[in-house]
Amino acid sequence: MPLTPLAQLVDKVDSFEIIRDQIAAILLTETASQQALAVAALPPRDPGKWALRVFTERTNPWGEFVELDADADPTPIVNVTYNGSSFDERASNVIERQRASSTYYIDCYTAAASEETDAGHTPGDQRAAIEVQRVVRLVRNYLMAGQYTYLGLRPIVARRWPSGIETFAPPNDAKAVQRLGIARLTLQVMHDEHSPQTVGEPLELISVNVQRAPSGELSFCQVTLTGAEQP
Repeated sequence: MPLTPLAQLVDKVDSFEIIRDQIAAILLTETASQQALAVAALPPRDPGKWALRVFTERTNPWGEFVELDADADPTPIVNVTYNGSSFDERASNVIERQRASSTYYIDCYTAAASEETDAGHTPGDQRAAIEVQRVVRLVRNYLMAGQYTYLGLRPIVARRWPSGIETFAPPNDAKAVQRLGIARLTLQVMHDEHSPQTVGEPLELISVNVQRAPSGELSFCQVTLTGAEQP
């Protein structure tokens, strides 16, 4: 039986890619919003406590902390990566729609130098560990806030849930970064993927705008839905 090729060019991004960028967009949005709220609070709070640098798909963003000198940026780093997907055949349509469960790693990195105070010596690794626990707390609260129940992508996202938080020791090849704190939030997202046999509505409605610095750091990330009611 002869094969019939697709009539349209497969020139689209899949839902798992859109979701990854949307997670980064939420973190960027809340970073700016929380800093503004800190400044407006009575009494005002230090907005630096809510500052985050957001990346996607970096393998070693902690490398920027190797030499934490006076000119280095000590702002905590958050890196969003896609880990993989599994598919539920029973909840899918074999022709046009596949129900997927995708795993995302939201890795948090902090660095701190040792500190001498009147109360005594505080090791840098202890300070970094405590700080990264604070940062992963912010990340979890942002992503699990009520308004982000569907990550702002209701047409394709059915559920999101944090499956765990872990902390790690610095990598072996980062011996110069003993003051590095690392924590990972693992986020499970249930969503739909559409194949090109039919035109899926979510794929027609979603556009992604990502701006990156030369280092790969995100300065702007927005996922826009048009023509559909937002949750």
